[in-house]
Amino acid sequence: MKKYVVTLSSEEREQLMAVVRKGKGAARRRLHAQLLLQADSGAEGPAWTDEASSAALAVHPTTVANIRQRCVEEGVQAALQRRPLRRQYQRKLDGKQEAQLIAVACSAPPEGQKRWTLRLLVDKLVELEVVDSIARETVRQTLKKTRSSRG
Repeated sequence: MKKYVVTLSSEEREQLMAVVRKGKGAARRRLHAQLLLQADSGAEGPAWTDEASSAALAVHPTTVANIRQRCVEEGVQAALQRRPLRRQYQRKLDGKQEAQLIAVACSAPPEGQKRWTLRLLVDKLVELEVVDSIARETVRQTLKKTRSSRG
């Protein structure tokens, strides 16, 4: 027995049918609409099993179950959309530290070097005590997003 049973109203059914019929838009959105229409256990719905839906639309049965769960818990529109990113990334460098990095990158390279390398920049930032430690990739991404010329 299914834990999350999808029962669509006639308006929701029409809305999903319009998404499927239109043929335009994101493939994921259309696929999810098809899955919800097949899973509908209402009076007009076919009430397909997860296995039958997954076989018909070439998706994993867990995907079908997850879409049903989102529809029941959050609504039809939430089941059609991608989930918003929950992960929050904390920045390693703040604005002042980024400015110091750019200033170092735009300055003359160390003695015996033709230009600043990422490794040299990392070592210099640690030496100047701008940061305790930092990855070369963080330095690379920070310099990439600036439009300043290091020449």
